[in-house]
Amino acid sequence: MPTSKVQSVVSAGKAPAGSRKHSPSNPADFPSALIAAKIKALADWRGEMLSRLRALIKAADPEVIEEWKWMGTPVWSHDGIICTGETYQSVVKTTFAKGAFLADPSGLFNSSLEGKVRRAIDFREGDKVNEAALKALIRAAVDLNKSSAGGGSTKSSRARAAPK
Repeated sequence: MPTSKVQSVVSAGKAPAGSRKHSPSNPADFPSALIAAKIKALADWRGEMLSRLRALIKAADPEVIEEWKWMGTPVWSHDGIICTGETYQSVVKTTFAKGAFLADPSGLFNSSLEGKVRRAIDFREGDKVNEAALKALIRAAVDLNKSSAGGGSTKSSRARAAPK
């Protein structure tokens, strides 16, 4: 495992083009390295934005776990998924897994607003990042995950409930 403070967890998914196949003995294949490779491969404003968002996430939660899921999506977790870092042609999207349950006094959420669970922030080229508000949102997501870590989600709690 990497020696940095940020923990990495190997998750299902594919490495960026040109990466070596997953091998537990190859430390370059850990999620942190895969995320770094993705940032480097983007080589444009999207890579810069994803790198900046990654740094803010790590600053907001030094115990964050970086994961690589869903065919190449960076995911940051702490007692559950905090958010993802998706890159598209015209946006870098940060999707908060439980965003609908988070207060957003600064109005950062600007995408996936109709969902019952997730909320997202779309960053476009040239957008300024409200760093303080984003860090507060990340910390709130971690707090929410911690508060529900013992009891699980509503869906899984219902699945375990005894029949009436």
